[in-house]
Amino acid sequence: MAKSVSIKIRFHNNDIVAIGPGKADLLEAIETHGSISAAGRAMGMSYKRSWDLVNAMNTSFKHPLVHTSKGGSHGGGATVTAFGQEILQHYRQLEQKVHASIEAEAAAITALLDR
Repeated sequence: MAKSVSIKIRFHNNDIVAIGPGKADLLEAIETHGSISAAGRAMGMSYKRSWDLVNAMNTSFKHPLVHTSKGGSHGGGATVTAFGQEILQHYRQLEQKVHASIEAEAAAITALLDR
């Protein structure tokens, strides 16, 4: 296995992870696929798991991150709300800033790893 550094940022609201790397990826997949179930399938997770993650996000913030519409003859769907897009943008920017801020020190430690 190659040498690497991994930092995962998670925001907790009580005992629930409100947003983290997997949930951010799920939001992006919902934007791409237009449904929670299709996004979950694309990420290799079950229908229930993807819905549980969306529910956790929607109940952790002041406003919902994902809006759903019921199925029917035209099928249902999901969209990331403007608030959800704002949260996702802040989260991704934070990830970039954190990774940039640790780059030199992480490289120094990685260079000292054995093998």
